[in-house]
This record gives sequence, C-alpha cells and structure tokens, in this order.
Amino acid sequence: MDAPYLDTDADQLCFSLDLDERPALAEHETTVGGLDVRLRLLGASHQVFAGPVRETVACLLGSVKGLPGAYTRQLPGWTYDFTADTRRLAPADFSELVAGIRRQVAASPDSLCGIFPGSPEALTAVVVEAAAGAPGGGLVWRTWHTYPQHGQIVSTHTRLEAR
Repeated sequence: MDAPYLDTDADQLCFSLDLDERPALAEHETTVGGLDVRLRLLGASHQVFAGPVRETVACLLGSVKGLPGAYTRQLPGWTYDFTADTRRLAPADFSELVAGIRRQVAASPDSLCGIFPGSPEALTAVVVEAAAGAPGGGLVWRTWHTYPQHGQIVSTHTRLEAR
C-alpha cells in the first residue's frame, strides 16, 4: 500500500463498535452467509461492517488505548463476540507466522490484506467466512496487525451469530 503505517505499535490500538466510516486505503465488499460485509483497511488498521456491526480496531486519537482480551455484546437478534491477543515473537517465528497469514488471505476470496511501506511483513489483513455450526446463521472474521519493528502480531477473532 502506498500509505504511511499510522499505528506503529500494538499498544496504540483501540476498539470500538460505535464509529462511522473512517477514510479507507482499501475496501472489499462481499456477501457471506447471506450478510453483506465490508472489509476496510485504514492507515491506522481496520473496520468490518457486517449486519448490525461496525467494528473498528485502529489507532484513534483521544480514545482509550488497548484492546479487550474478550468482549461480548447482545444486539437485536445477534450475539457479537470479540477476542484479541498480542504476541511478541522472535524474528524467525514472526516471519513464519506472517507468511502463514499471507497464505490464509491468498486462499480466501473473502479477504483483504494491505502491506505497508518499510517492510513486506508490515501488514493488516482480514478474512471473513460463514460461521460453522451457527443455527441461525452468522459470520466469523479474523484480523491480523503486524509490527515487524517490535516483532508483534495482534490477532483478533470475531463471531457474529444470529439468535
């Protein structure tokens, strides 16, 4: 991506379900499990709009820094579950994991990945799929935010399930 990498450390990321669209560097619209989904990459990370959800994980000025380890919200007709994990890895392990993320994204038509200037391992990626075993339907998406300068990978997992 021909844009600066605005979130330069995992500790700068914030979480919100209440924000409107932010300026996007790339966007992919798709339909998965009968729901319209918009995957959006920001200079400061990502947004996913699906059904009643507007998930933002990004560096947001004036917001409380840090991601919840786990968060659940009941929405009309839906249950939203979010988890986040930050790992610091040795250089070889970091490179191996980033290569695996890139393979996952390449194998999924319902994905979006941006590689930022400065390192081929500086990326933000999102993959969405239908939720297996959700009786009323739903989605699952995973995201990754990598910080090669610190050997950090932030991964999130979200499940949106109809009730």
